[in-house]
Amino acid sequence: MAQKLWDKNTQTDQGIEKFTVGKDREMDLYLAKYDVLGSMAHTTMLESIGLLEAKELKLIQAELKNIYQSADRGDFVIEEGVEDVHSQVELLLTRKLGDIGKKIHSGRSRNDQVLLDLKLFTRAQIAEIVSLCNQLFETLILQSEKNKSVLMPGYTHLQVAMPSSFGLWFGAYAESLADDMQLMLSAYRICNRNPLGSAAGYGSSFPLNRQMTTDLLGFDSMNYNVIYAQMGRGKMERTVSYALAGIAATLSKLAYDACLFNSQNFNFIKLPSEYTTGSSIMPHKKNPDVFELTRAKCNKIQALPQQITLISNNLPSGYFRDLQIIKEIFLPAFDELKDCLTVVNRMIKGMKVNEEILTDDRYNLIFSVEEVNRLTLAGVPFRDAYKQVGLAIEAGTFTPDKTVLHTHEGSVGNLCNNEISALMQKVMDDFDFEKVEAAEKELLQS
Repeated sequence: MAQKLWDKNTQTDQGIEKFTVGKDREMDLYLAKYDVLGSMAHTTMLESIGLLEAKELKLIQAELKNIYQSADRGDFVIEEGVEDVHSQVELLLTRKLGDIGKKIHSGRSRNDQVLLDLKLFTRAQIAEIVSLCNQLFETLILQSEKNKSVLMPGYTHLQVAMPSSFGLWFGAYAESLADDMQLMLSAYRICNRNPLGSAAGYGSSFPLNRQMTTDLLGFDSMNYNVIYAQMGRGKMERTVSYALAGIAATLSKLAYDACLFNSQNFNFIKLPSEYTTGSSIMPHKKNPDVFELTRAKCNKIQALPQQITLISNNLPSGYFRDLQIIKEIFLPAFDELKDCLTVVNRMIKGMKVNEEILTDDRYNLIFSVEEVNRLTLAGVPFRDAYKQVGLAIEAGTFTPDKTVLHTHEGSVGNLCNNEISALMQKVMDDFDFEKVEAAEKELLQS
């Protein structure tokens, strides 16, 4: 039998129902255990204000925990004819508990219910993304320290420019991730606010205790204004997607570098053989498919903020069904980025660098700036030193001194990896995921 929370014995055209439900049942499987968590907090609050009896709450909580465990195992399904996760959870409760199960929706709407589910899901996904970014960060820092003395060419305009090092190259992407985490922290703060109790966007005549559900679910605060809580639908997803896109941009650039440096014409790095693929007709090929796919996937993720903006940017305040479509592009993006972070970390760990790159005469000219600076330090005016070295290069008489003496902060000889690591650690500490974990654990064990 079909289960719809809004059903009033009116038959809906099946074609219209299929169109309006769309992929929502599929997407709601991402949200199942978070919907249950929200219901556990909400019903605990309902009992505190007299809308449930203590014995009813005990029965509801026990059954909700069973449903949560089913969802956590991946066994939860939304049955045929059941519209969404909210309807499925309520259906399961009423099958077990009869009329008691029909009481759990008092004081809320599907609008604030899905808002809550999305926030609980998103903050959990952010915690996983942040952990994977931190793992990749540590790998990059280790490779930077290990290869800090190995020189390589630096490029501008894809032209050989100045001496660089693998210490700088690996460390650059580590610091980029530290900045990405700053943006993610801001997005997390916006996500980690409680919309429950805003109902359909205009509150409720029930004496709801919104601070209680905020505390039970480990939120930093609530979305206070009930209209703004509803206006946050789409905004939260867009804000978080910008943070995801920042990480994706870092990975995409790293992937492009790796593909370039792995090619025979560069021969700067060697990728782990077990993570490369071959050609069907060219037996010598070892293709960097992992980095190529990472680049494509991450470029796709960088389009996510614009997609969400285009769906939601012309909507006035209040709820609209347009917002349902955001789930289809937003929810799966986390798994895609987590996969990219995982494989890139493996690739960087197994990457070997060429320690003899600059012995090749083709890179001799990258030391021209070093020679200009040496002449300048010896008292030659910079512009005269520049001209002197330039004329020697044109005459074919330039002989490089391949000693590189950079000492300032962030240079080849002073990577500042300790400072970059301290910056990252500060951001990691500010997330305070432990508060959320403790609240959810207590709710499930109470």
